[in-house]
Amino acid sequence: MARGHQKLQSQQKNAKKQAEMKKAKGHDQKTAAKAALVFTCLVCKSQMPDPKTFKQHFESKHPKSPLPAELEGVEA
Repeated sequence: MARGHQKLQSQQKNAKKQAEMKKAKGHDQKTAAKAALVFTCLVCKSQMPDPKTFKQHFESKHPKSPLPAELEGVEA
């Protein structure tokens, strides 16, 4: 086992490594969430993750606009 100065250096190196790993994880989560937003509303440009949510949004927020062709067969 390491003692004294060598132990302190090892702990500092490990803390730095853990901080870098934690920082890298945060970015992956953000990009994954952004990639999950696949459907974009043609009227207000908001993004939704799935067609069901998209249809619900479109029917509630834009009732006067015609339904897009991609939402015709989707059940809300």
